[in-house]
Amino acid sequence: MKLFSNEIVFRGHPDKVCDQVSDAILDACLEQDKHSRCGVEVMGGKSALYITGEITTNAKIDIEHIAKRVLKDVGYPEMKILVDVGRQSYDIAMGTNDVIGGAGDNGMMFGYACNETLQRLPKAMVILQDFSKSYDSSRFLHSALRSDGKAQITGIYDDNFKLVGIDTFTICYQNTENKREETDGLVKNLALSILEKYNIAPPRRFLINPTGRFEIGGFVGDAGLTGRKIVVDSYHGFAPVGGGAFSGKDPTKVDRSGAYKAREIAKMMVSLYDLQWCQVQLSYSIGIKRPMAIYIDSDVGQIEPLEYLYDECIPANIIKDLNLLDVKYEPLAAFGHFTC
Repeated sequence: MKLFSNEIVFRGHPDKVCDQVSDAILDACLEQDKHSRCGVEVMGGKSALYITGEITTNAKIDIEHIAKRVLKDVGYPEMKILVDVGRQSYDIAMGTNDVIGGAGDNGMMFGYACNETLQRLPKAMVILQDFSKSYDSSRFLHSALRSDGKAQITGIYDDNFKLVGIDTFTICYQNTENKREETDGLVKNLALSILEKYNIAPPRRFLINPTGRFEIGGFVGDAGLTGRKIVVDSYHGFAPVGGGAFSGKDPTKVDRSGAYKAREIAKMMVSLYDLQWCQVQLSYSIGIKRPMAIYIDSDVGQIEPLEYLYDECIPANIIKDLNLLDVKYEPLAAFGHFTC
């Protein structure tokens, strides 16, 4: 038996709010102009959000209005919005235009899939994603709950790395501290109902706000930054991450599109070869269409990629095949880019 931990942060965590603002701006650009090029970064702390990066688009958008709408949706008061956005560097643009169609950056991306759940994801990861969504819905029903927080599972695994139980379920959630016994019971019951759904017994112990209080949170208690939760955004530590964040980046940037494609390949391989797990690495050079390499590993060993995959992994083909110009990215930034 092995102990392994994974975590998620709630939609109202300051880093996740910055991710959602970045992707909401991207969504607004792509809705009007599918050729938009975006690399939007957001930093927030205390009373202000600072929005910077690069946007080249024909879309007419109100960045400040978008940011304020996201803050309201998450449950935060208005903050001062500072916008300092430029255009994409021509040096990058000339390698990623529609004629050349090369990758928007160097880098490596990982995809992962396993046979532990119908979602082809680790069971503990799916449990935390469900819990995060359920918690966010519950705060609209209970005035003492606030949107910031995180949760962690320390799972018990067998020799095949299948989740067989939970040692500790840790939940840190912001609240008014006025009805702690009631709200602690609520979040505990949320967790228990989700564990029952996945046929996992109650944990050996719950740790709920183990410091004793969590009243001061959000941007008052912490700062936020786009792309600081790449492990939460990907596979919760069950697989490597490429190092590049997703949010705020249009799909010509392979940090995003390459990672999405690697996930699709991993799922395909699990189904095709009846694998327990599969891990895919793609790597790119800026301005070059085809990936430098495709590496596929699995529980049965390395799998040689078929030649057609190199053409499928050209960024323009990924964008078309996965319909990435019509995806709404803000919801993915809130609860996880890989949920199915």
